[in-house]
Amino acid sequence: MGGGGSVVNSSHRDDTPVLITEAQPSYDDQQAQRRRRYAIMMASRIPCLVVAAVVFQLWQLWWLSLIILAISIPLPWMAVLIANDRPAKKSEHVNRFRRSPHSIESRSHQVIEGS
Repeated sequence: MGGGGSVVNSSHRDDTPVLITEAQPSYDDQQAQRRRRYAIMMASRIPCLVVAAVVFQLWQLWWLSLIILAISIPLPWMAVLIANDRPAKKSEHVNRFRRSPHSIESRSHQVIEGS
């Protein structure tokens, strides 16, 4: 019973999941994420307009109101662009066999001809 094997202590084992694939999220997941971004950006436009009006009414800071208003103007355009933009496809590295100069096939072989 005095084997020289090592004992693995399970308390030191890392149980975190390992990513075994580089697959992209499904089309439905991507579309749901784009819809969420679109909704957030479009929903933030109304509060921007309200804040611009409140800033102008309470403090008469017309320049700050204009800045807030200027930020809210391109939001619908940006929201549409982001919602319609799918993530770029990843370029995949194809693992191809490459013969090394020292492989068995590259050596010269003795040919025996029969008569």
